Amino acid sequence: MEHTILLLEDDKDLIDGLTYSLGREGYFVDVAQTVKTAYACLETREYSLLLLDVTLPDGNGVDVCRFVRDKGSQTPIIFLTAMDDEVNVIRGLDSGADDYITKPFKLGELCSRIRAQLRRSGGNDMSAANRFISGPLSIDLLGGGAFLNSRPLNLTGGEYRLLCLLVRNAGQTVLRNRILDELWDGNGNFVDDNTLSVYIRRLREKIEEDPSNPKYLLTVRGFGYRWGKENE
Repeated sequence: MEHTILLLEDDKDLIDGLTYSLGREGYFVDVAQTVKTAYACLETREYSLLLLDVTLPDGNGVDVCRFVRDKGSQTPIIFLTAMDDEVNVIRGLDSGADDYITKPFKLGELCSRIRAQLRRSGGNDMSAANRFISGPLSIDLLGGGAFLNSRPLNLTGGEYRLLCLLVRNAGQTVLRNRILDELWDGNGNFVDDNTLSVYIRRLREKIEEDPSNPKYLLTVRGFGYRWGKENE
């Protein structure tokens, strides 16, 4: 399967290196050096994955990420950022990104993360069952969507996979390490506990009537998380 990647980056040396390396990996790369160009690309073409720099001459990649998610797209998004402090990392994840990598980075690591995101977006790590139903929530595994009271939920790819894992094990505590292993390539190197906590908070805001007192997405302190069965 051919994959086309949109690269939003204004560093010409980095653009040259990435387009060459990703091309050797078999990917087609469209380059946008401004936010305006990125929007134009997104309006005319569908992409397999987005690589977004944060700071651009006319804006930032966080706004582009929000634009994509507001349209309901679950296209995998990876941020390329020189800002490695926690506030900016969380800001990027809150905008809907699936992963981030801090500059300078090794091209091999970036390619590995791209492959991981493309595998996940294809749904290869999910159950073969067609649908999960739990209380007001239903998950259509074939269609790749989740619904609350029959209304579609606007989830990122990471949120969708995490929700599937928890609902598939409804009533059971899923250990944090298991969550990291199953969602992030079997070794947990691509995400930390803080990132997982952000994903949990965002899911609660989208699913729970009162996110501060959740009925379904429950924390089991010191262990992990549990999807509470209805009337549990």
